[in-house]
Amino acid sequence: MSAVSGDQLLKALSALANPVRLQVIAALATGGRNYVSQLAREIGISRPLLHMHLARLEAAGLVSGTLEVSDDGKAHNYFVATDFAFTLTPQAIAQAATTLSGEAGKASKENRND
Repeated sequence: MSAVSGDQLLKALSALANPVRLQVIAALATGGRNYVSQLAREIGISRPLLHMHLARLEAAGLVSGTLEVSDDGKAHNYFVATDFAFTLTPQAIAQAATTLSGEAGKASKENRND
């Protein structure tokens, strides 16, 4: 696997640091592609709340969604878990930290100067 940037790693870990989002990934990993209404029923949360969690997971690149129209004209937003893997070793984290941008990168550089 190629090295992941610090920003990508932070986004993914942040997205996964929530029990509902872990349940979403688990449901998609075991059940495969699913549409929002069905996924919300399976997990036991409202569709608006699920949409918020899916948006966070999608922004981190952990799920992807497609909008499809059924034969009866209903639109369904289908989601699938993407293939991802992170190797969390001290060396991988150190490498990712060198690529941080914005405030996270600034804080990382300041800490190295302490």
